[in-house]
Amino acid sequence: MTPRPPIEIETGPSPRAAVLLMHGLGDEGRSFVPLAQELAPALQAVGPVRFVFPNAPEMPVTINGGYRMPAWYDILGPAGPEDEPGLRRSQAAIEALIAAEAARGIPASRVVLAGFSQGCAMALLTGLRHRERLAGIAGMSGYLPLAALTAAEAGAANRGTPIFLAHGTQDDIVPLARAEASRDALQALGYDVQWHSYPMAHSLCMEEVGALGAFLAGVLAA
Repeated sequence: MTPRPPIEIETGPSPRAAVLLMHGLGDEGRSFVPLAQELAPALQAVGPVRFVFPNAPEMPVTINGGYRMPAWYDILGPAGPEDEPGLRRSQAAIEALIAAEAARGIPASRVVLAGFSQGCAMALLTGLRHRERLAGIAGMSGYLPLAALTAAEAGAANRGTPIFLAHGTQDDIVPLARAEASRDALQALGYDVQWHSYPMAHSLCMEEVGALGAFLAGVLAA
């Protein structure tokens, strides 16, 4: 099924930067519109920003008994193999969104890829492999997918791109240990990872939103 078009929120006319934020499993883009409103004050010095909230296609999800729901890729099990074909399809879809922003006058260097849970995985997968320098990559409550392939596939353009990672210490969906392993793998490859942890479950908190706003303001002001 073809996914619904992305939702877009602009903090002012003629945006000069863009934040592409992918939702998690079973969710939809509009759920994160309030986040754009929370982040807007932190980005005033940057100038107008376009927030783009894509919608994942619906597909059967194995770990949920094959029930169809919005998903960037299938999840075969808590410790099972990864759905590489699904990950690659969604990577291509996100690459198309970056190209669409370039066509509207916002180059990759003014784009931040961000996401929550499955969306975090997609931000990392796509951002690390993108052929042009991005402003930043931000992941919340997620992990690094296809980790064993990262070193071989990562693009040289984003070797120095700042990465924001945040996770809840009480997350029972994506365990903290998996997120920490992703952080450690990225740091071992030389990436600039800004790590944050909070006493919360698989969710967002206001302190995290504040840290994310400061990260976005920093990378988009550079």
